[in-house]
This record gives sequence, structure tokens and C-alpha cells, in this order.
Amino acid sequence: MKIMYSFLICLFLCNLSCDKPEYWSEPVIVEEPIVLPEPIEPTYPVLTDDELMDKVQKEAIKYFWEFAETNSKLARERYHVDEPNVDANTVATGGSGFGIMSLLVGVERGFIPRDEAVARFATSLTFLENADRFHGAWPHWINGTNGQVLPFSQFDNGGDLVETSFLCQALICLREYFKNGSEAEQALAQKADELWKGVEWNWYTKGENALYWHWSPNYGWQMNFKLEGYNECLITYLLAKSSPTYPISNEAYTQGWARNGGIISTTTNYGLPRILNHNGTNSVGPMFWAHYSFLGLDPRGLTDQYANYWNLTQNHAKIMLNYCVANPGNFKSYGENFWGLTAGYTRNANGSVGYTAHQPNNDRGVVTPTAALSNFPYTPVESMKFLRYLYFDKRSKFVGIAGPYDAVSPHFNDWRTKRYLAIDQGTIVPMIENHRTGMLWNLFMNAPEVRTGLQNLGFSSTQHGF
Repeated sequence: MKIMYSFLICLFLCNLSCDKPEYWSEPVIVEEPIVLPEPIEPTYPVLTDDELMDKVQKEAIKYFWEFAETNSKLARERYHVDEPNVDANTVATGGSGFGIMSLLVGVERGFIPRDEAVARFATSLTFLENADRFHGAWPHWINGTNGQVLPFSQFDNGGDLVETSFLCQALICLREYFKNGSEAEQALAQKADELWKGVEWNWYTKGENALYWHWSPNYGWQMNFKLEGYNECLITYLLAKSSPTYPISNEAYTQGWARNGGIISTTTNYGLPRILNHNGTNSVGPMFWAHYSFLGLDPRGLTDQYANYWNLTQNHAKIMLNYCVANPGNFKSYGENFWGLTAGYTRNANGSVGYTAHQPNNDRGVVTPTAALSNFPYTPVESMKFLRYLYFDKRSKFVGIAGPYDAVSPHFNDWRTKRYLAIDQGTIVPMIENHRTGMLWNLFMNAPEVRTGLQNLGFSSTQHGF
């Protein structure tokens, strides 16, 4: 060992003193940027379709179970993972309706304890009973600490009929689910019934053959937003007609919502009929138009004089899918595995977080996961492809503590918001469940006043036998 060590020292000294050969040249140092390999997405256990649907439902339910507003136990408007105190006590009326429906699924599937859910629902319904109402309608936002209205905008500090309809859709489902249960459950069902029947739908016509979105005790009808189709407000007209206490006339539906037949469209996109004119676009609107009214209202086999509603909603989903596959904006990763545009958080041009209604005529390269996931009833194969891409290719980037983040984009270097919105997270669980079992569709469509209201408006349903 000592001999070898001495030899190496001699060799080193020789190299220092010996002349270099003629062909020797000093090495040239090229300052190239260091290129790191693409990070490898962690691998996860392979799940069956049912196991994966269970997983996303459980995770989305967390938004309404673990991150609910602390006093009312209703849905917070938003939850920012990195700023959890933002709007911590702002209750979203419509989002709370979606949350109630999500929790009903959780009870049915055993994801949350039934008795704990009943106690929480009792707290929430008592809060709604004592919260500010304006001719029976709740405001868009409610202060969770005291039940008082939180203005959504300067003139929007009163009743919001559309958000109220999303909540009432859920109250009817809750009533139907618990009406034959224990004494506590029957009391809960009775309270839900009283709350929904307290809405003065006909007040919001202003005496006209149409419904209006807002009324304020300070500004009256100043916002003057008439509900005309087609958008997310079909459920508002249906419930207004179904009300056993304050119903509207058929003419409000035919003249206001249906525009005396002007709602009908004869145009197509990607060879698919649009069926109805989508407000403000020559294509289709954001995907939530096919979700909010149809969490309870079952479009399968549902028709009236204006539309076949299964064709309407399914074509909406398929047109959106075809648009994303065609990808006219050349956004990275758009295709059968990654698609779906709806309202939610977005990426502004400067990289900051904003909000917009994504749709074919307003595409920023940002996808809102709820769009494709809530389309499961309409596009089960393609929605499952999206779900698998989300959970197995992009889980560490695009999925967080309460399921998929609200807005994501591979195009902008896997940009995402670590944020959630009640109205987006809230349609995932109900619509996946409607695809799996039809649970919420069956609850809502079997409510007697809903069936009567639909029939009075000229609807028929082969799925539900009327």
C-alpha cells in the first residue's frame, strides 16, 4: 500500500513538471444552462373505475364537511389552501345547496356518519330559518356569524332568486331523503319543507310574465335582470311553478324563460344540434349550465314543447369535448383526456389569479376540473379518461386536500390555483352519483309538487312515468 501511494505522488509531480504533448490544449469551458429532467409524477395504486369515483367523491365532500363555515355549518364561498382565513365566514347560498346534496350522497354511501350529518343539517337549517330573507329569498352571500346579508355588489344586497332556487332544490332532496326516518330526521324534513315553501316566487315577477333575479330593500328592482333562457336558470322557473304557496303562471315560463319560442335553436356545432340558444354565444355556454339545474332535475327522457333535455345536456357536453379536442387555441394537453370549460378561477395574462366564465368563446387555456367530472352522466367514457389523467398523471400538481383544485393548466407549466369554490366543488359529487345510481334525480323527481309543476308546464318524463 505504501509503494502504491508513493507511485501516485510521483506520477502527480511528474504531470506538474513535464511539458504537455504538442496535441495538448487546455479544455474549453462552455457555460451551458443546466437542463434538469422533467420531474417524474409519483405512481399511485391502480384503482378500478368505482374505486376512483369513490375517491374523488370522498375528497370533494371534504370541502363541505371539514371546511364548512364554522357557525352555520353551511358552505363557505371559497377556500384558499394558502390563505384559509379569506372569506372564512362568507356563506354561499347556492353553494350551500350543492353542499347539502353532496353530503346526502356522503350519508348514503357511508362516507360520513348519518347521525352526525343529521345534527349538522339541523344546525344549518336553523341558521337559514333565522337568516335574512327578502320576500322569502335568501341573498347570494350570508354572514355566517350572524345570518345577515353580505352584499354581492353595490345593488345586490337583497334577495337572489337564482341562488335561492339552487338551495331549494337541495332542501327538497333533503326532505325526501329523511321524511320517513327517525323522529329527528322527520323534524329535519319538516323544517326543510317549511323553508322552501316560504319563498315568494311570484313576488319576483314584478307583476310581469317573467322572473327577475334580484330585489333589494334599498334599491328595489334597480338591477333589473330578467331571467331568460337558455342558461342555468331553468330550475328557478320550475320551482317557481312548483311552489304550493307562491306559484307563478305558465305564461311567465313561456314568455319570460322561453321568449315565446325564441329560445329554440336550429344550429349545430361539430354536427351536434344545440337544441336551445345559449345566451351570449354562437356556440355553447360554460358547462355549469348543464349542471346547476340538473343536480335534481333529471334530463333523461325529459321533454317539453321546446327541447328534449337529455339531448340538450348531452350535446352541450359533447360539443364542449369536441371543441377541446379540436383545440383551436393550440393549448398544451387539450384532448380527450383533458377538457372542459366552465366558470371559476382563471389565470390572468400576467400570471395572477382571476375569475371568468370559461367557454369556447372565452378560452384561456385553463380547465376547471368540475366541468368534465360533473359531465359523468353525459360523457361517462371521456369523463373517466379525464379523472384518470387528473389522478394518475397530474395528482401531485392538480389535486389537493379537498379534491381537484378549481382551475389548472398544463399549458402554463402546470399552473394551478390552490383554491376551491363551493359552486364548482359542489357539483362533482351529485353529478357523479346521478351517473352511478340516479340518487338525487330520483329524490327530486319523485317530490309530488315537482312532478305537478313539471306537468303543469307541459313537461313529460319517460324516465319517471309522467
